[in-house]
Amino acid sequence: MLDARRPNSEEVDQLLLNARLRDELEPYLDESVCLVDVRTMPTAAENEFLASMLAWERAPVLPIGEWFAEELTLPPPESLDDDELHEVLWRLIHQLYEVRIVLDFTDHLTDRELYCLIYRDILPSPEKKIDQPRNYLHWACLDLEDDPDTWLRYYASDEERREWAAETGQRLPPSQRPPHPRKMPTR
Repeated sequence: MLDARRPNSEEVDQLLLNARLRDELEPYLDESVCLVDVRTMPTAAENEFLASMLAWERAPVLPIGEWFAEELTLPPPESLDDDELHEVLWRLIHQLYEVRIVLDFTDHLTDRELYCLIYRDILPSPEKKIDQPRNYLHWACLDLEDDPDTWLRYYASDEERREWAAETGQRLPPSQRPPHPRKMPTR
């Protein structure tokens, strides 16, 4: 039997938005559009996905230090004593979070090591700045491939540790509490 109901205005708005997003995405179309089965997805969810793709395509690539209203410049780590560095670091962590950058895997680093990582690696790194409230850039402050020992020791769950040992056949380091636990802002 035919469904003779009339679409409500919100459904019509979603369909119009969908058509506009698809038109705007046309120059960027590639296989990533096919990764989502839109037949099983509500139009509003599809629109959110398409809008995030469009935002990604149009986002400027900028060094993270330039993501702020005023370019973020920091004093060199060697110019700060430990107390000053701690204070500047926490202000910096919150500034990064305000532009939706979350720092992951930081508890194995001292304040000075984390500050140096942000100063030397994160702020100068060119990344796509996507201005959508639900998009966060998660920066892993640990290279899992180069340093699996630290990840296994401080961050991996028991299951992840077992899987890693089974896959690699290597011996596991002892599981330990990280030496510098922090209550970091998270998404």
